[in-house]
Amino acid sequence: MRAALDEVGAQLGQRYPLIIGGERRETGEWITSTNPGNPSQVVGEVARGRASDVEDAIVAAEKAFKSWKRMSATGRASTLFKMAGILRRRRLELAAWMVFELDKPWDEAEGEIAEAIDFLEWYGRKAFELGQPVPLAHLANEATQMIYVPLGIGVVIPPWNFPCAILTGMTMAPIAAGNVVILKPASNTPVIGYKMVEIMEEAGVPAGVINFLPGSGSEIGDALVEHPKTRFVAFTGSKDVGVRIYERAAKLQPGQRWLKRVTAEMGGKDAIIVNNDADLDAAAEGIVTSAFGFSGQKCSACSRAIIHQDVYDSLVDKVVKRAEAAVSVGPGVDGEASMGAVVDKKQYDQILKYIEIGKGESRLVLGGEPAAEEGYYVEPTIFADVPRDARIACEEIFGPVLALVKARDFDDALDIANDSEYGLTGSVYARDRAVLEKAREEFEVGNLYLNRKSTGAMMGVHPFGGMKLSGTNTKGGSPDYLLAFVEAKSVGELL
Repeated sequence: MRAALDEVGAQLGQRYPLIIGGERRETGEWITSTNPGNPSQVVGEVARGRASDVEDAIVAAEKAFKSWKRMSATGRASTLFKMAGILRRRRLELAAWMVFELDKPWDEAEGEIAEAIDFLEWYGRKAFELGQPVPLAHLANEATQMIYVPLGIGVVIPPWNFPCAILTGMTMAPIAAGNVVILKPASNTPVIGYKMVEIMEEAGVPAGVINFLPGSGSEIGDALVEHPKTRFVAFTGSKDVGVRIYERAAKLQPGQRWLKRVTAEMGGKDAIIVNNDADLDAAAEGIVTSAFGFSGQKCSACSRAIIHQDVYDSLVDKVVKRAEAAVSVGPGVDGEASMGAVVDKKQYDQILKYIEIGKGESRLVLGGEPAAEEGYYVEPTIFADVPRDARIACEEIFGPVLALVKARDFDDALDIANDSEYGLTGSVYARDRAVLEKAREEFEVGNLYLNRKSTGAMMGVHPFGGMKLSGTNTKGGSPDYLLAFVEAKSVGELL
């Protein structure tokens, strides 16, 4: 890994173009990506797309779709399998890019490459299945079938926190189903986005099937979402941006002949409930791991622990001691700390603002300060005795801040957990089977975990996607995810 960091470190500061229809182009304007652990270090500059580039990307994608939609399922899936092979060979190099561009700890960065490979293997196999005959009822005098047809041009807007894995899954799933894509990477992490598109091309994705178009949301994002030739939008990010996309995609544009599909995953305010009969050591470990892994910058991160009053004081003590012993803060490049910087100054300032709010709402028991003079580092922060309606208990912070809330009993804890506009992930630690089964039925989340942490969904094992304002519940890594990017046609022939 140190050799990979040296290799990538020697490549920092380069410029990267747009890719439209296979053509590399510069625009004269640049998006600068810096290392959040060392903001003076430029990771790279990526060309900033313009409105005219949107039109060119649409034209290129429309042309490529004519042939790609006729490619066999075997041919499409083969590109995903080849890409998976390339990622296996280059996993440390690509992990090193994320260490620089996101200050990710080594294990988190390499784990993300493994997740990208899982996406590719899973969706490649599902592409095969999509092309198989669909079982239908039988008529003696008629031959019938149902086939799945790709939608066409899609816009993919992935998040900055998983710029390799989620970007790869969101892009290659619709491509595996026969669609073409215009990819607008997150402005915080455009360099790893460019690297992934290069690998997609190397794996055999034809020119125009994937188009790389970074740019601002107001200029590029809105134009792509609203374009009459766009058939679908795949988005992962904040609730506010997701709601805006959903609203704009719903409006019928002049010349548009379809209703657009939107798949959206929009974050959460995830809770871990601990009952009075739980294994408290296991619960403390799960809470700390879920809250502070990747600096709390996972949409599945635990930001609330809701604890039965009978074990509250004991568990607060265990969580604080566990965090003190297990969480260390420092630069990702050193490979020693378990928690790096947060993504940028805007997020850093926002997290520190919430910490100040928390100091007025509850009792600070750990952290609460910047963790270094240089870089956007925040101490792992824990608040106890947090009221259920406190801002730090209700609003998404997306950083290393944990609220501990006391509940009268399990029913009260479940009510507190469900009293949220979000419904992404949740966990319950308990031994009582009746409690676990009640959680299974009544905990309003898309991903529920019993007696384990709230992070770490695996492709094909834990299909991922939230309820309520956490998104459209389109389950990434599920058996039916590709159905979001096709439409069904039923054909009957009289014999």
